[in-house]
Amino acid sequence: MRDGSYKRHIAKTITWRVVGTIDTMILAWLISGDPMIGLQVGFAEVVTKMILYYIHERVWFKVNLSKGGKILESRKRHIAKAVTWRFFGTIDTMLLAWFISGNPLIGMKIGLAEVVTKMVLYYVHERIWYRTNFGLSQREKK
Repeated sequence: MRDGSYKRHIAKTITWRVVGTIDTMILAWLISGDPMIGLQVGFAEVVTKMILYYIHERVWFKVNLSKGGKILESRKRHIAKAVTWRFFGTIDTMLLAWFISGNPLIGMKIGLAEVVTKMVLYYVHERIWYRTNFGLSQREKK
């Protein structure tokens, strides 16, 4: 029997991608000064980021971070997930923005700006999803 976590992780992937893409498009537009670069970077990363995010969710689903049998508290886990996701997400954005704009400095600036905005947005996204049971067959009692 398949667990419902796949459905949950696909839904989380889609909701995060909507939030993340809007943020990237705005940042790329503001930093490059060209709204078309913002749109191009945003649309290009939809595919790469959805694949990367889904893989990231599956890996974290299987990671057991326990101390002495006690599962790591959810806020700490969400911070750790935010940091690891941001690392991979930033590299992806920097490379895409560099390729699309033709300017490595624009790629770097967009990637660095995202470190701040996306960490906050990702943490909030994780906290919202933590409060919902969508796609979970059962929730652990804490």
